[in-house]
Amino acid sequence: MDTGGTFTDCVFEREGVLRIVKVPSTPRNPAEAIAEALSRIFASQPLEKGGELELVCGTTVGTNALLERRGGRVALVTTAGFEDVIEIGRQARPRLYDFFVEKPAPLVPRDLRFGMRERVGADGRAILRPGLREIRRAMRWVERSRADSVAVCLLFSFANPAHERALARALRARGFRVSVSHEILPEFREFERTATTVVNAYLVPVMSGYLGDVEQHAARESHRARVRIMQSSGGIVSAAVAAREPVRTILSGPAGGILGASYVAKLAGCERIITFDMGGTSTDVALVNHELGTTNESQVAELPVAVPVLDIHTVGAGGGSLARFDRAGALRVGPESAGADPGPICYGRGERPTVTDAHLMLGHFTPEGFLGGEFVLDERRTREWMERARGPMRSVETFAQGILDVADAVMEKAIRVISIERGYDPRDYALVAFGGAGGLHACSLAQALGMPRVLVPQFPGGLSALGILRADVVKDFSQTVRLAVSGSPAMREQLRREFARLEQHSRREMRAEGFSGPQLRLERWLDLHYVGQAYELSVRLGPNYLRDFHRAHERRYGYADPARSTEIVNVRVRMSGGTPKPSLRRERASGANARAAMAATRRSIFAGRALDAALYERTKLRPGNRFRGPAIVGEYSATTLVPPGWRARVDAIGNLILEPPR
Repeated sequence: MDTGGTFTDCVFEREGVLRIVKVPSTPRNPAEAIAEALSRIFASQPLEKGGELELVCGTTVGTNALLERRGGRVALVTTAGFEDVIEIGRQARPRLYDFFVEKPAPLVPRDLRFGMRERVGADGRAILRPGLREIRRAMRWVERSRADSVAVCLLFSFANPAHERALARALRARGFRVSVSHEILPEFREFERTATTVVNAYLVPVMSGYLGDVEQHAARESHRARVRIMQSSGGIVSAAVAAREPVRTILSGPAGGILGASYVAKLAGCERIITFDMGGTSTDVALVNHELGTTNESQVAELPVAVPVLDIHTVGAGGGSLARFDRAGALRVGPESAGADPGPICYGRGERPTVTDAHLMLGHFTPEGFLGGEFVLDERRTREWMERARGPMRSVETFAQGILDVADAVMEKAIRVISIERGYDPRDYALVAFGGAGGLHACSLAQALGMPRVLVPQFPGGLSALGILRADVVKDFSQTVRLAVSGSPAMREQLRREFARLEQHSRREMRAEGFSGPQLRLERWLDLHYVGQAYELSVRLGPNYLRDFHRAHERRYGYADPARSTEIVNVRVRMSGGTPKPSLRRERASGANARAAMAATRRSIFAGRALDAALYERTKLRPGNRFRGPAIVGEYSATTLVPPGWRARVDAIGNLILEPPR
């Protein structure tokens, strides 16, 4: 399952065949959409008696709770004198020349922050130990705070967590939900560590309730139901772990999309891709250069989240993004969205124009609408409301084209951020387009960026769910070490000890997930920087890790300095266990002509030109089929737009490969 802002997508395997179901999301209670999808799946063919249901979910519940500030009431216990770290932050201005910038309010107000009399030095030595009286004083304060959840983040606890352990043990014995920094993020940087721990505590009440509901719905279909949740890092964990550490699930849906896109691209022979996931509310883009890239410097709702996440850039442009004219008369699209309720005008309830409405006015959809005719679009109603909203535009069609042009500009900028601005040329990459609206904009974006081809996979509207279904169970652990690179036996021995400790801990955690011994795969990583630098780059541990660091530094910053002293800041371990994976089947090329899949033609507008576009049914296209634009390819989960002059072909696994005019 992938719960999005507009639709909840479900990909499931039955008798070796992959199928898809989409239902409208239920923002007030996201678990209801999952229950509806499960009900549809098992209505015609209930699960066999004694059968086991494995349900894997990607969710936006954590992200939405942060964006809408509707998490739990959190009490923060920190070292006395450091109560205001989460409010002071880094003193970085989000907009350098804006004198009226307002920082978001901290998740924990000042009266819910408690300073505990204790101190650990930077070397891990206990300077002031909290006695039993001080721990009891902290507990009485937490009890009076009436908090739903408690965050504990003491100074330098990554070097010596003894004081945090003592307080957390006492609070948990009283029944409090406690998020502890040395368990969530045992790394230096007080602000990021405190903020990440607070975000986790803030989401625990929300995610616990949501996951409890999901497990109940799964149990109704099977007494042997197991629920796992997608993490932002590209792996899955049990619902119990996700409820305890929800900060790791904030970008779980987009992470599933990158996994799905990487899988289909490799089958198609593409190792270097840019993923383009355009849903109803937002667009997520990522660059994959042979392997998935992760980062520990992400921000969600202007809050730092320093746990590992796939390197994804998100912008507020989707099928449901609202169009409006600002005070200067300029046309704007997004980031506000119509969401699932009320949705675009053409869904029957919305009254403000969206990107989806613009496509309908330009004739870019098949007449039967979405979801195989289940979701009929109201063209007459859409024209009426867009006529009222078009402002100075001379016609509804001109207004609609303007909306698409502005949305394209926003999404093109997002792709430039993760490619050109980081030293990668998009002309060397294929664009993998998915999400319900990805195929509508992929060709125009690829042409603007000079990209050689577009790949639209099977189930584009459910590719994130397919990626989630194929994900492995993964655990990430880290530790700050601050170790000068010298190559000496002492340095190597300390590194060995740190990795051994993390690996022992990760094996215990993986056993709880049902994995052990040869089932496990291990990756070791190092965060390094030149001595005196403030930020690090991650490289895989190997015989040439220092050379790899210099190369990564040159790519990121334009230079390398091998003569300069280097420091290992953090060590990282990633342990994963493989899961059964559904696969897409390969078929031989068919001699049939693509005309067999052509249903009719439709008058459509492409860049201001009215043309007759051929309508193709995706399910009837076969490997080897070829055709040219203008064309509209309709299917259950999405629509793909093939502009005039573009060439289209279907490969052996059903991907639609689109190439620009020569």
